[in-house]
Amino acid sequence: MVAAVLAGLSLLSLLTCGYLAWGSRRGGAGEAPGNLLGEEPAAGAPSSQPHIIFILADDQGFRDVGYHGSEIRTPTLDKLAAEGVKLENYYVQPMCTPSRSQLITGKYQIHTGLQHSIIRPTQPNCLPLDNVTLPQKLKEAGYSTHMVGKWHLGFYRRECMPTQRGFDSFFGSLLGSGDYYTHFKCDSPGICGYDLYENDNAAWDHDNGIYSTQMYTQKVQQILASHNPRKPIFLYIAYQAVHSPLQAPGRYFEHYRSINNINRRRYAAMLACLDEAINNVTLALRKYGYYENSIIIYSSDNGGQPMAGGSNWPLRGSKGTYWEGGIRAVGFVHSPLLKNKGSVCKELVHITDWFPTLITLAEGQIDEDIQLDGYDVWETISEGRRSPRVDILHNIDPIYTKAKNGSWAAGYGIWNTAIQSAIRVNHWKLLTGNPGYSDWVPPQAFSNAGPNRWHNERVSWSAGKTVWLFNITADPYERVDLSARHPEVVKQLLRRLSQFNKTAVPVRYPPKDPRSNPKLNGGVWGPWFKEDDKKKKSDKSKGAKKQKKSKNKKKASRKKGQSFHCRSRLAGG
Repeated sequence: MVAAVLAGLSLLSLLTCGYLAWGSRRGGAGEAPGNLLGEEPAAGAPSSQPHIIFILADDQGFRDVGYHGSEIRTPTLDKLAAEGVKLENYYVQPMCTPSRSQLITGKYQIHTGLQHSIIRPTQPNCLPLDNVTLPQKLKEAGYSTHMVGKWHLGFYRRECMPTQRGFDSFFGSLLGSGDYYTHFKCDSPGICGYDLYENDNAAWDHDNGIYSTQMYTQKVQQILASHNPRKPIFLYIAYQAVHSPLQAPGRYFEHYRSINNINRRRYAAMLACLDEAINNVTLALRKYGYYENSIIIYSSDNGGQPMAGGSNWPLRGSKGTYWEGGIRAVGFVHSPLLKNKGSVCKELVHITDWFPTLITLAEGQIDEDIQLDGYDVWETISEGRRSPRVDILHNIDPIYTKAKNGSWAAGYGIWNTAIQSAIRVNHWKLLTGNPGYSDWVPPQAFSNAGPNRWHNERVSWSAGKTVWLFNITADPYERVDLSARHPEVVKQLLRRLSQFNKTAVPVRYPPKDPRSNPKLNGGVWGPWFKEDDKKKKSDKSKGAKKQKKSKNKKKASRKKGQSFHCRSRLAGG
């Protein structure tokens, strides 16, 4: 009954959409410089290969878009989605690095070694260099490839940088978060540095206190203005917003002063600025002759964080969890090339699917030896066909804190339920171990100084519970656990987990490296590990051994020599 009422409310809320006329240009978030708007698009026949613009928002909650019933106005996103295809069964990963790695490789975390947490700034870690990336494949297909925004796939070696992983140009940050104006980030007390790059160098020239959402949008406009629209372009725009710290220019608070909760109010202002920025990106696509042959994909990288203003209501859980609120994302495709415009796709789609989908659209080649976890879902999105995807491995994290009461016995001897894992097969979703914060956080929770746990629908599971089963199609809010009622389904999904686990590579999660401290790198976060260091260490080790042997030989010959000289002196005396 509750689910039915919520579904009704959700349907009603979809009608509360705001729209923005594309012809009326607003200033603000990333407004182009005056001389930029005076240029005309290059003439000539467009390429048969579509321009691909992938926009990735950071930490946007499932509810935090106008067409999902949010009180935050997002007229640009609402209009783009309404005229395109809304993805309403679309999944990402629960945190930054995992989603980004799966987007750029088309592989699950268990197949890249990044199945635990995120890449920390001080870790000698990055997306493994033996993985072919999406921009590399698009470059092979003749695309110009550009990235603007947040990387968060590691940078400890120069080879890990975006320009070494397939992008012709990069302007943005390497870390997971930082100040929106100063672009500084402290990982811990005393470990602080500047984090804004242009290609492979710190972008000190851009240290002008410009809000990152606006700065990134201006950079996108400059790229579009200088590129020839007759040649295909791939633009990956990974905005920092709406990730903490919660900062926004003052004028975006105008419509949200009635929101009492300060975190929610700031978050709303940040999202309003982001919405306007995307409007300006779309206007630039039209202005410079890209739009008619473009595909715009919009996605959040994970669910919202209620403690930082985000809302996933009516979904359960939050960012960092494998409940639906952590992994079910806002997503849509907008393009004149779509066949079924103005539709809703309820077929299963996952962030790994963009890799094969976009390479195929770009007329590129996918090597046979690349073992992908993604599927080409363009016909599913554009034409409304069935999705080739029937399952999603949300993750298996063997080093996450083990559930105290988990055991092989609880997993029918098939799986150790102490291990954090989650899988979706058709309508069924199974979770084991510790899935993370599991409350539902309704909108009224944002009425006080912070999301108040008294407003939340608290969950108290019986002691020892480490397995959950839900029919997500019938129960998208994960309110009715069916694991006791359907043990055979549980066993089937545990077997599937076990099969996936046999293909997993070892986890890459090294300890921090003191050489990563920006103080040792001119005050900048950046590559610190050099192959020479490794060689020097190896040579030093070999040299030390050689020296030791040499010393031992010298000692021995010195002893022999000393006795000879003594004898000589005695003989000559």
